[in-house]
Amino acid sequence: MEETHDSIIHCIDRNSREFPEKLKNIPNSPKCIYYTGRLPEDRSPTIAIVGARMCSTYGRIQAFEFAQFLSRSGVQVISGLARGIDSEAHKGALEGDTPTFAVLGSGVDVCYPAGSRSLYQRILKNAGGIISEYPPGTQALPMFFPARNRIISGLADVVLVVEARERSGSLITANYALEQGKSVYALPGAVNDALSQGCHRLIYDGAGIAYCPEILLGEWGISKKNNKKTQEKNKIRLASDMKLVYSCLDLRPKNLDEIIRKTGFTPGKTSSLLMELKLLGLAAEVGRQNYVAINEYD
Repeated sequence: MEETHDSIIHCIDRNSREFPEKLKNIPNSPKCIYYTGRLPEDRSPTIAIVGARMCSTYGRIQAFEFAQFLSRSGVQVISGLARGIDSEAHKGALEGDTPTFAVLGSGVDVCYPAGSRSLYQRILKNAGGIISEYPPGTQALPMFFPARNRIISGLADVVLVVEARERSGSLITANYALEQGKSVYALPGAVNDALSQGCHRLIYDGAGIAYCPEILLGEWGISKKNNKKTQEKNKIRLASDMKLVYSCLDLRPKNLDEIIRKTGFTPGKTSSLLMELKLLGLAAEVGRQNYVAINEYD
C-alpha cells in the first residue's frame, strides 16, 4: 500500500479474493489492479457510460441525466474521467445515491486530465473509487487508453455509448464489451450529426437503442415502480396545460413541432412545459427536439 494526500493506494493481484470477479474471466485480464477509495460491488448492477470528449450540449445533458437516473435506481456507474461524456456521467452519478468509479490510463495518483481534479476528489469523497492497472506515478500516454477501455467494460454488466464519431475510442470500449459478452446500448441522435454516427453504426450492428434510461433497468430486472423517487414523482398532480403536453407523449419519440400542432400552444410555452416534465422525470429528450414519456402518469 502507498499513501497519497487523497487516500491509500491498494494493489491487488488476480488471485486475491478482493479482485473483482467481473474482471477475472475477461480476455487479457489484468494481472493486478491498483485502486484508491473502493472497488465496485461485484453483485451490484453496473453500467459503463462512455462517449466523445468533444461532445455536444445534447450529449452532455443525456449522459448526466442517464447517469443520475441509473444511480438513483441503484446502478453503479463506471467511466474514464475524460472530458465530455465521461465527466458528465460521473457528475450525474454523483447526484444519485450510488457510488461512481473512474478507470484511468495513468496511475491512480495521477489525475488525468489535470482539470478533472475536483471531480476526482468528489468521486472519492462520495464512497467511489479510482482504478488503474498502471503503477502509481505512471503518466498518461495515448497507448494506455485502448487497454484501459477493456477494464471499463470488464467491470460493467452493460455499456452505454453516448455520442461517438465513426472512429472513436468509445467504440473500442463497445467492441471489448461484445468480446466479453456484455450488453451494448447506444444513444440515438440526428442522422446528419457526426457525433452520432458511431452510435448509429452500433445500433445498425445490433446494439440496443437507449431511447430512455428505464429501458436499461430491464437488464437487471429492475422495475421503475421499485424506484421510490419515481413513484413520488408519479403522484404529482400535473397542471392541465402540462397534462395536455404529457398526453401527446408515449414511448415513440415525438417531435416538438408535432406536439405544438396537437396542443395548439406556442413553441415557447410548449418547450417550457416539456422542460418541466423533464425535471419531474416524466419525459426525456432522445434526440434534438424529440421527446418520449418515461413514466406512466396515474
